[in-house]
Amino acid sequence: MALDWSTLREPAPGKLAAARETAHYALQWVARAARANLPAAPDDSHSALLWDAELQGLVTQPLQPGAKLGLRIATLEMVFTKDGKPATLAMPGRTQAAANDWLDRELAARKLKPAAATKLPYEVPVRPFSKERGLDALARWFAAAAEALGEARARHQDLAPGPVYLWPHHFDLATLLTVAPEKTIGVGVSPGDHYYAQPYAYVSTYPAPADANPPALPPGGHWHGKDFFGAVATADELLAQPDPRAALLAVIDAAVAAGRGWLHG
Repeated sequence: MALDWSTLREPAPGKLAAARETAHYALQWVARAARANLPAAPDDSHSALLWDAELQGLVTQPLQPGAKLGLRIATLEMVFTKDGKPATLAMPGRTQAAANDWLDRELAARKLKPAAATKLPYEVPVRPFSKERGLDALARWFAAAAEALGEARARHQDLAPGPVYLWPHHFDLATLLTVAPEKTIGVGVSPGDHYYAQPYAYVSTYPAPADANPPALPPGGHWHGKDFFGAVATADELLAQPDPRAALLAVIDAAVAAGRGWLHG
């Protein structure tokens, strides 16, 4: 059943920064478990996470058969599932030490490697584990993003779309379309960052076209040129359209078509 995009209007998308930053920081305990227990991949995809619609959160790839660790976004809970049996830690109000102890205890109980001391190859600003207003809305945005990206993959099967991964460094859900060897189109949704202080979708071609003459995008989208070139559709732009989900897919389709032309040219 498709998510009702009208539920994304409140709180306003521009007011999710604190919830986003808190969830991003809390998610790093999940990322550490993946890094400690999955074989390293050259593209770092072993650390990439997946959206789990049932959990309404982000989970590791299987750490062992039937076992995965995730973060339920709306309640900021770590959830360790083994064969359908969950163990949970409500993170709001906890210290980092308490999160470390719980994580390593649960990993040890499943004969997995400890992860609390795992070093990350990037930095995420430290935040207290707090029940920020907007965490439930953030979860809905991730659900909407996963649904839309799944549809985009289905529409562009001829471009061998990769999995929809969340990269814990950037905190965005994305898939990669391959036009030709070393020529790709990234399609993703970010919950917000220093470019846009609200959720936004993007379509970015690699390599970037040297002399792009981008076509007009459907309503809800615009071309972005600062630091990266690509199509962008912000939450506010999409929610101003009669059917935000359809508007997002139209922007993605138009930007992918433009990318195909540049990469084939």
